[in-house]
Amino acid sequence: MSLLDLIRPAPYIDEIKDDETVKKNYKYWRIRVFYSMYIGYVFYYLTRKSFTFAMPSMMQDLGYTKSDLGILASILALTYGASKFVSGVLADRTNPRFFMAIGLILTGVVNIAFGLSSSIILFAIFWGLNGFFQGWGWPPCARLLTHWYSIKERGTWWGSWNTSHSVGGFAIPLIAAVCAQYFGWRYALYIPGILCIGVGFFLMNRLRDTPQSLGLPPIEKFNNDYATNQHGKEQELPMKTILFDYVLRNKFIWILAIAYLFVYVIRTAINDWSMLFLVETKNYSQITAGACVSCFEIGGIFGSFVAGWASDKVFKGRRGPVNVLFSLGVIFAIGAFWLSPAGSVALDSVLLFTIGFLIFGPQMLIGMVAAEVSHKKAAGSATGFVGWIAYLGAASAGYPLGKLTQEWGWSSFFVILAACGAISVLLLLPLWSIRARVISAPHEEQKKNPSPAETKAAKELSEAKVEKVTESVEV
Repeated sequence: MSLLDLIRPAPYIDEIKDDETVKKNYKYWRIRVFYSMYIGYVFYYLTRKSFTFAMPSMMQDLGYTKSDLGILASILALTYGASKFVSGVLADRTNPRFFMAIGLILTGVVNIAFGLSSSIILFAIFWGLNGFFQGWGWPPCARLLTHWYSIKERGTWWGSWNTSHSVGGFAIPLIAAVCAQYFGWRYALYIPGILCIGVGFFLMNRLRDTPQSLGLPPIEKFNNDYATNQHGKEQELPMKTILFDYVLRNKFIWILAIAYLFVYVIRTAINDWSMLFLVETKNYSQITAGACVSCFEIGGIFGSFVAGWASDKVFKGRRGPVNVLFSLGVIFAIGAFWLSPAGSVALDSVLLFTIGFLIFGPQMLIGMVAAEVSHKKAAGSATGFVGWIAYLGAASAGYPLGKLTQEWGWSSFFVILAACGAISVLLLLPLWSIRARVISAPHEEQKKNPSPAETKAAKELSEAKVEKVTESVEV
């Protein structure tokens, strides 16, 4: 079997007819898929942010400036963002079980290689490769979340999964800061890298593809929840249809993507630069500053869950109100963090917690809305595209923002973040009422009279002559 065969979508098998067996298997696999991709993404985050918390020690050890290190941060953001889009398109046509696992193993390898280097050129090469393989983590999760959890519950499940960002973000400043202070900055790269290689093999063992690949019905049928933009019998779509019909020609995707860019400027800037801000302006030790920044991620855990729950239960599937309210609140929280008095560790921790709580709401929901206003089979592509645009914002929070801060001081840093918050609110306001399009369950008349989109997809499928993989499914 070739590598290409391995990562192709798992073939559908005959559907299990016994209702009790279906119920039992669905319960088991939904839990197993969830905790597997949750753990996997926690460790993706460890190798994405390991460099961030080694920055102060690298500046002392190697004599680099904020601009030098900002270049590396921007390189990762650019390669990660581009990879997120490309891998998003690929993820809709691959098996997340292997795609996500292989990416995690390779990020571990390049983290170790980065730690073994001392040249800025090698740093740039390895950190760029890290960004590329990091892009293999998110799209498979988007595919799994849209196939295993239906619309009426997806906000809660997606919000719960999104806390994996914050768990990883909470752990890495503690791990990296301790390693950097007591063993040297290189160990802040070695340890996460080794851990991720091991977890990659764990994912290969635990994850599976769609419910249909295990003989289960689609989640909409199982939950009797057809609030989705999927019509008729579910089938894989050609890449051209996914990319052009459901992503690039979708006006909502473009609005979400631009809003996402400004949200990511804030999220990345606070995450990457606040530790240095606390060390330089408030004279905190690296460990104290790292502990404060960890509160940003703890806030993100609660914010992701509350945002998802509120969009499901309070706003009945509308994600727009939560996006707007959280984005508005983050402007005031950033201002308070900027103006807080020096020496108040507790206050700075609370403010970073609040910023994390508020920014992780739209960070999570914008991606989910992109999946919901697209097509179930285009979830990876839609979220990958908006993620690519978002990481142009993340790249702007690297070298450009580092250079401005170096030349104009920390005041310019916070003014720019507040402006980004205001722009994101203005972009998200028109999407206040948008939700996934509701349709009825498929029925015989619908099968006899397929929609134009279905007819077009079926024609393209026939032309593409897509072959089913014959490998057996391990249960």
